[in-house]
Amino acid sequence: MTAPGPSGAYAHPVLRITDARTGESVEAAPARRGLTRVEAHTTGADTGALRVLLVADLLVRALELGGTPVWSVLTCEGRRAELEARAAALGIHPFEDSREVGSGLGEAQVLHVVAQGTATPDGPTLAVAPVHGASEGAEPAALRLALLARHRTAPAVLDPAVLDEAHATLARWRGRVAAWARQPSRPIPDEARVRLRTAWEDDLDVSAVLDTLTWVETSPDLPDGARFETYAYADRLLGLELTRDLGAPA
Repeated sequence: MTAPGPSGAYAHPVLRITDARTGESVEAAPARRGLTRVEAHTTGADTGALRVLLVADLLVRALELGGTPVWSVLTCEGRRAELEARAAALGIHPFEDSREVGSGLGEAQVLHVVAQGTATPDGPTLAVAPVHGASEGAEPAALRLALLARHRTAPAVLDPAVLDEAHATLARWRGRVAAWARQPSRPIPDEARVRLRTAWEDDLDVSAVLDTLTWVETSPDLPDGARFETYAYADRLLGLELTRDLGAPA
């Protein structure tokens, strides 16, 4: 766990990623917090291309949560409209078309997100493993959770059992978030905040983020209002609409 700073508040590390070109860990944003461009490179509109765009979306969200201004761009070879429609269904924020934005806005850093096995551009690069299995008919949020649950460097295997588990987890969490919201709000516990930030700033380790949410869900010592605030905070990264059922009948 990150140690407390001089003021007693917990400091969190700078977001670092593993550069696929070198295998080395690098800072994802310059210390001066200049503009960072995140460019996703895809071919086609299959679920593998969708996963590349999802990882890029995750990177954008993590940078923005750390206070870094981000410019997101998509270089897509074929079936762009279909990919964008699938991405929108998964809650992926829109990316600008690289053909229309020119060479850049003087950004301090450019980060690339590509599929494993494809050419690596000039600059820090995140490589995304392929997806095996079919995703037709899957609830978009459950598909997003199933893809997020595997580290981007590990192949994602989509089968009915995996998608059913993601759907059940999502339904349970949304129901509990709605129930927790009926209780008085409480601050996010320091330990939960540090565990979340340490996880996603360590090479976007979303599986550790999800493990932290499970700990928050099951820990007997946390007030429900704190559970709610923690899940709402984590969802700024995850994009799973965990607060969607607020106000629904109990």
